[in-house]
Amino acid sequence: MKKINYLHLRGLLPLFVVVGTTLLTQLNVNAQENRLTIDQLMKFETPSDIQVSPDGQWVAYVVERNDIEKDNVASQVWMTSIDGKTTLPLSSQYADASHPRWSPDGRKLAFIGLRGDPTKLKDAKPQVWLLDRRGGEAQAFTHIKQGVAGFAWSPDSQQMALLVKDPEREKKKDGDEDRPLPVVIDRLQFKEDGVGYLDRRRVHIYLFNGTGEPRQLTSGDYDDESPAWRPDSKAIAFVSKRQGDPDSNVNSDIWLVSTLAENAQAPLTQLTQNLGPDHSPAWSSDGQYLTYVTVTDIDKIWYATEHLALLSLQDSKVRVLSTDYDRSVFKPQFSADGKSIVFLAFDGGDQPLMRYELRSSKLSQLSASQVSIEEAKSDKQGNMLVLQSSHYSPLNIHLYRNGKIQQLTQLNSELLKNTSLGKVQRLSVKGFAGDVVESFVYTPPDYDASKPYPTLFYFHGGPVAQHSSAFNKMAQLYAANGYIAVLPNPHGSNGYGQAFSDILFAKWGISDFTDIDMIADQLVASGVSDEHKIGVGGWSYGGILTNYAITKSNRFAAAISGASEVNYRANYGHDIYQHTWEAELGLPWENAAAWEAISPFNDIGKITTPTLVIGGQADWNVPIINSEQLYQGLKRRGIPTQLVVYPGETHGISRPSFVRDRYQRFIDWYKLYMGE
Repeated sequence: MKKINYLHLRGLLPLFVVVGTTLLTQLNVNAQENRLTIDQLMKFETPSDIQVSPDGQWVAYVVERNDIEKDNVASQVWMTSIDGKTTLPLSSQYADASHPRWSPDGRKLAFIGLRGDPTKLKDAKPQVWLLDRRGGEAQAFTHIKQGVAGFAWSPDSQQMALLVKDPEREKKKDGDEDRPLPVVIDRLQFKEDGVGYLDRRRVHIYLFNGTGEPRQLTSGDYDDESPAWRPDSKAIAFVSKRQGDPDSNVNSDIWLVSTLAENAQAPLTQLTQNLGPDHSPAWSSDGQYLTYVTVTDIDKIWYATEHLALLSLQDSKVRVLSTDYDRSVFKPQFSADGKSIVFLAFDGGDQPLMRYELRSSKLSQLSASQVSIEEAKSDKQGNMLVLQSSHYSPLNIHLYRNGKIQQLTQLNSELLKNTSLGKVQRLSVKGFAGDVVESFVYTPPDYDASKPYPTLFYFHGGPVAQHSSAFNKMAQLYAANGYIAVLPNPHGSNGYGQAFSDILFAKWGISDFTDIDMIADQLVASGVSDEHKIGVGGWSYGGILTNYAITKSNRFAAAISGASEVNYRANYGHDIYQHTWEAELGLPWENAAAWEAISPFNDIGKITTPTLVIGGQADWNVPIINSEQLYQGLKRRGIPTQLVVYPGETHGISRPSFVRDRYQRFIDWYKLYMGE
């Protein structure tokens, strides 16, 4: 992968030097006219959950779009032929459909959905629906009162494994259906973002063949997920935390349950014994092996590398296959011929499609560099269907066949036609401890290398995540509005090895802010960035790093702190991360010094940067209490600030009118304090 020195940024678009002033002026005018707008972003369509038909001729998938009129997000199932020539909707635009799955015999397509206008289905629960490939309307397959959370076809197409949550308590009391009941809590983990308070209702696996009542396969005070049928249809592998109190550990294991018992729940077999998380099981075609993802260095919590593993069902032996590949992996599956395992990874700002050959132990990359692959599915011929994007192309389905790549879908192509996007280059700078730190640098469509630009640092969440080669709507919007957007991958980011990530353990802000400061120094020294017009911002951990940065430096002209934390001890018992807090910083009443040492709240008195504080009112991932405390401190000190709270929104803002509002507020805030 080619790296560039920061000085190369001064050499962007050298053609402008020789084409003459008149042409340069015209190009700048055209770029201004055709820049990306918020209106375009609101019309984006996003694909997900690709599924290849058994005959290999079609790929089904979900498309999400903003329904501006109803102010909600609509999801619909579509399918595209393998030659890319035919694309058809499979569900109504009002079906709120997701999770499409072909029956293994190819006769039907099932999906989860709500039929009818979602705005009129307030109390409806999602059910499994069936579409006969010969034609006709979708028919309801399940009628479960509490709804269906997920499902998987049996390999013989005769039944399904359903994921169903235990039913709610009866709310009717003394004949008054509207009288609320108290929330009674006795769990260690008692909140979940987007769900609310947690009771003892759990998600379990049921079997259903379309007649009678579903038969419950698993039970207990545990949640079960990721059901994967053994190829002979006689057993299901699944993921569950069943060791001790599942709220007090991260020890998920892969279990096996027989599907043959008639009237009683079958005994479970524990397949993995690792003390860390084991998840994402996938079978070999002969049913003799399971591949999955495992974490062995559990003391590193979320900074630990997630490895590729292989379990032999013949002798119960486990091999961790990717110990020499210091990158986290996800979504493994066996190749069609069973000779290799393909998977995705976080690798140096890319998300490549990788292959591990079982006989030779050879690891190779199947995808090109500078792309980000979100999903991959193999057909019976060994071809790969992937969801892929790049800096200049949003997510679409691509076919990898015989060493060639073909784009099958054209989502957003017409929308972006004739739109001038910002150019993107990689920037490498020596950061904390002399480690090389990468960033993606977006320049405006009419970028003029002879002058410095106002520059925005856009931090990713996590902290264990990465900015990637994927199409980034926020960065492109900043570039369209005349800013250089810098998307850094500082220490703590994944994709650069475990040591690069876990240096952040219990030391939030120290190494990653040093990286940011040194990147800014380089950009200013090279004449790329205007030292008086540097802004910072981000969401989630990106907001947390923003808070740290503005307490350590007054170089920033404006800041946006989105869904952030600032007073860490105030979060204990209020957010959803109690186990992680304890593992990283200890109990707050026993190890208060560690919590306070990295808490930006203690340095609010040092902030001089005008700061927009913003978040969701119902966010229990990073509760709004910290945003309120940050705002209160800034307001008390007379620092220019504003608090924006989106009613009913959780950690991810989804209501289209709020999404638009957030885009506009970000642009307006930076323009107010940094200019055009």
